[in-house]
Amino acid sequence: GVLHEDLRLLLDTALPPKRKKVVLGVGDAKMGAAVLEELGVQCQTGGVVAELMRGIRLHFPALVRGLTAQSAAKAQLGLGHSYSRAKVKFNVHRVDNMIIQSISLLDQLDKDINTFSMRVRSWYGYHFPELIKIVPENSMYCRVAKFIGNRRELSEESLEGLEEIVMDSAKAQAILEASRSSMGMDISPLDLINIESFSRRVISLSDYRKGLQEYLRSKMSQVAPSLSALIGEVVGARLISHAGSLTNLAKYPASTVQILGAEKALFRALKTRGNTPKYGLIFHSTFIGRAAAKNKGRISRYLANKCTIASRIDCFS
Repeated sequence: GVLHEDLRLLLDTALPPKRKKVVLGVGDAKMGAAVLEELGVQCQTGGVVAELMRGIRLHFPALVRGLTAQSAAKAQLGLGHSYSRAKVKFNVHRVDNMIIQSISLLDQLDKDINTFSMRVRSWYGYHFPELIKIVPENSMYCRVAKFIGNRRELSEESLEGLEEIVMDSAKAQAILEASRSSMGMDISPLDLINIESFSRRVISLSDYRKGLQEYLRSKMSQVAPSLSALIGEVVGARLISHAGSLTNLAKYPASTVQILGAEKALFRALKTRGNTPKYGLIFHSTFIGRAAAKNKGRISRYLANKCTIASRIDCFS
């Protein structure tokens, strides 16, 4: 606790000059220690003081002369607005908020794009089932399905445009040959319009995801360059998001950073008295991925130490 100048002035005015026999009731023990150190006034905290403060709050309009309940309510409302305004203003300057929202949206987009792409595969697969094996990548599959449309209309003239999408002449030729001998069912123009419209939405989401990842990379390079250089933008952003802010992450010890994201496994291990997890979100780092199985725990501990140092450099320097 820190004794504010306004509180010091109030206590100097209200308390008598001889303060040896004065005992001041304080709700916060740390504030009581600060008052004792600065003014030499004995302070008491505990149940009695809490009950007295509760009674004062409850009967405050009756204790203060000229104060009505309506005026007290207005004062409380103004204080609440002032506090909220200061809090919002403070949060505006916290740029790691943008990182937290971006990585959350990026993870959600990954799930949605994967779900929607599988829907396009199963939908268009009735018409052209051989395309699934030729084009395994989700975003590219949606682009190819939108480009082809009705497989019976695919010809040699479409080969050049197909090569631009798949960026492989052999794969484009394989798609063309598969379309001629496909065992898929015929599809109506109305069904095809709906498939193409949905594919267009998935492609738009994929393009937006790429732009969002670039935005996240630029934000991380501004806010946490050391952490980004060490562990990567995406993993670093996930650590910041899970901690709540860069400041919280910087305050965590390395042992907490090491298992950040594996809380369920940790509590399960403590409950069953089993082995605790060796890594959490930092498992997605390339350092741990390239390490041998027997060295993963050691590398994760070392990497967590460096992540803690990097986050403190980014936050406090």
